Amino acid sequence: MKRFTSLLPTFDSMLIPTIQALQILGGSGTTEEIYDQVAQILNLPDKVLEIPHGNSSQSEVEYRLAWSRTYLKKYGILENSARGVWSLGSTAINHDELDPKEIVKTVREAGKSKVILPVPMTKASESLETLNELAWHQQLHEILLEMEPSAFERLVQRLLRESGFIQVQVSGKSGDGGIDGVGIARINGFLSFHILFQCKRYQGSVTSGQIRDFRGAMQGHTDKGLFITTGTFTRDAIKEALRDGAPPIDLIDGEQLVQRIKELGLGVKITIFESVEVDTDWFERI
Repeated sequence: MKRFTSLLPTFDSMLIPTIQALQILGGSGTTEEIYDQVAQILNLPDKVLEIPHGNSSQSEVEYRLAWSRTYLKKYGILENSARGVWSLGSTAINHDELDPKEIVKTVREAGKSKVILPVPMTKASESLETLNELAWHQQLHEILLEMEPSAFERLVQRLLRESGFIQVQVSGKSGDGGIDGVGIARINGFLSFHILFQCKRYQGSVTSGQIRDFRGAMQGHTDKGLFITTGTFTRDAIKEALRDGAPPIDLIDGEQLVQRIKELGLGVKITIFESVEVDTDWFERI
């Protein structure tokens, strides 16, 4: 095992591969997904990946990769949620223009001077802060409708990851009856099953025919489907999704989608205001 130690990548040599891994994963990924992608990008042999970090159950590569993510977060390139999902601050990052040495130097100097590095804002978050004329759900719904199809697919991919799905992949292809992506849903950390999903970004209503087309595309792949739309579902579509004897399809309409995005805090900032009232009766009774 010792002769493979020299092949261990340093944490700074994994900075750019970490960004590349997230770009491959669609802009977001779990710690495990990032680890797998970085290992592939660097073509690390199993013997290197098996080297433990001291006496812990963590491998040395996992330990060093954790430092890579930390430095990229402090530099303002990465973000992470309380649910363990990491994401790029912007999908437009050009890793060829980044210098690992400069990243390390900037973060360390900021740590010494306690300077808070700015985190780049996305166009979506800027829109949410400036458009105050409409209710927040209307703002968010309009943003979803204006998103590019590929960006909307990445959003759904991120939403599923934040909801506990693993190995979420998008096909990058669209079309009625087609499959936009696949993921594995985990229940209580023990049970898991494959789910195929389709996401439609439009204002209309999904019909029963579209549900049947999606179910047809599911055949031979899995018995569980998920249909997500920014629009609504007709009554017949809802009935078709739950039809007895047919593989079930869960439905998420535009309002449910907006609410779920809010619950997960994806591109939504919730500000709680404190209200204080003086109870005069209390003072009179004392």
